[in-house]
Amino acid sequence: MSDKKDAVPELDPGGFNELRMCRSGPMVYNKFDTYVGCLLQKYREFCVFEQEVFQQFVRKGALVVEVGANIGGHTVELSRLVGADGEVHAFEPQRIVFQTLCANLALNQCVNVYARQMALGAESGTILVPALDPAVRGNFGGLSLRHVSNGEPVPLCTLDSFDLPACHGLKADVEGMEVEVVKGATATIDSYRPVMYLENDRAERSQELLGLLLNMDYAVYWHTPPLFNAANFAGETEDIFPGIVSINILCVPNEAKITVNGLRRVASPSESWRG
Repeated sequence: MSDKKDAVPELDPGGFNELRMCRSGPMVYNKFDTYVGCLLQKYREFCVFEQEVFQQFVRKGALVVEVGANIGGHTVELSRLVGADGEVHAFEPQRIVFQTLCANLALNQCVNVYARQMALGAESGTILVPALDPAVRGNFGGLSLRHVSNGEPVPLCTLDSFDLPACHGLKADVEGMEVEVVKGATATIDSYRPVMYLENDRAERSQELLGLLLNMDYAVYWHTPPLFNAANFAGETEDIFPGIVSINILCVPNEAKITVNGLRRVASPSESWRG
């Protein structure tokens, strides 16, 4: 009997995509991606310590927004967490990456996910997205859209422009544009007070982002999980990302009186994740 982990067909070995059974289900990924693809290829899972946070705050029937969904490494898990009565609205501006996102949603039968190839920011218009060669090794999830002068035009919208009927969770990993995403979602945040999980790994933008969130009357906590999980799905013992962590913040509305254990609370916008 074949191993369940290998019970998926192989794709054309001459192409840039691979398909493997992972912790969250069958996943297509770019084998030349040095971060997302590498994690799925080596460990057959993606940032499970971040997903453990989602599991604490995302409930059945919730509406969750994911900005910068990449290939769906977290989207598939969020889809399962909100359940059949919930919704996930996933945004990804890179065309090839977006195609892979849709493939993974289809493979995992995520019918409650609404995927859109667009960027979210502080205003509506058009933004240029560099067209990276998928067959050249690189960090495709680390592409910044700030100050780009050459690329494929992609719609740029604010989250507020969607006039969502609810918003229980907002996740954003947009390579330094988290400030713009939050500014474009102020009405949504004021109305629904979602729990937010945002990347905050750009030191030059951290103070602005933290100040913005604290002024919105949110309690903000650092979450810096390692990339390597010793209990990974593939059973690999080698840590190919030694000492490397993701730098994120968990943001909960003060009036919700949610107890957050094990994370350091942000006391000042000027502080660093390093403490």
